[in-house]
Amino acid sequence: MATSRVRKILSHQAGVLARSAGRLTADRRMTPSFLIVGTQRGGTTSLHKALVQHPSFLPARFRKGVHYFDMDYQRGHRWFQGHFPSRSKAARLEQASGHRVITGEASPYYMWHPLAPERIARDLPGVKLIVLLRDPVGRAYSGWSHEYARGFETETFERAVELEPQRMAGERERMKADPSYHSHAVRHLAHLGRGEYIDQLLHLESLVGRERLLVIDSEDYFAEPQPAFAEVCRFLDIPDVAGIVHDQHNARSRTPMSDELKQRLEEHFRPYDERLAAWLGRTPSWRR
Repeated sequence: MATSRVRKILSHQAGVLARSAGRLTADRRMTPSFLIVGTQRGGTTSLHKALVQHPSFLPARFRKGVHYFDMDYQRGHRWFQGHFPSRSKAARLEQASGHRVITGEASPYYMWHPLAPERIARDLPGVKLIVLLRDPVGRAYSGWSHEYARGFETETFERAVELEPQRMAGERERMKADPSYHSHAVRHLAHLGRGEYIDQLLHLESLVGRERLLVIDSEDYFAEPQPAFAEVCRFLDIPDVAGIVHDQHNARSRTPMSDELKQRLEEHFRPYDERLAAWLGRTPSWRR
């Protein structure tokens, strides 16, 4: 136990020192060409781990998600830039491989955060955004379980769903009015809100354009990862390579929800899913 604690402290200190050095050398570092912006519990970790295996991708240092545009925007762009590899390292890799080298990160709170999309569009002109979407009923239950296990959620799933309108009342508006305000409810308790995908996608589209937005159905990705990953590679303008291992990460076993609650939530999401299908031009996997 003590050894594990010491390792965590040393790792944290190393990260702080590295980020400080990164900020000092920000001008010599790569700018992310893409961000995986959502959705939470939708497969973002799995896709990021697959990309890390790609020879044309250099990840951010220490963690998959920098969380700059949602939680640490006050630190400034040099702090953000300091997380990414140096341009000289990318140039060496490009010369060795003969292929373009890119960097990016995955912070699945970006899509849902009230201010992050505008910040991204303003600060990273030309950036491409990747979104993974999961059955919103399963996503809600998984998100609740994840937050409950971490102590951020204290209610049962059914009670949390009932309380959500009350918990969320005015919170997103307060975040927009006061950028320094971090809402516990918006970040940790929006089990249904995060799954109302279409409004979030329309907002992203209005800021960056449809051509810079790729939506991946996570159930299709896990069922047949190769074609989905090839689509990601085309979108990012990197070669599709063999040998990438695709695994489902961060899956958590849980007691199934009742049929009555599941049906009730399916009806809640139905109008959102119908609008999503019209926007996508295809029926999402969970409605087929």
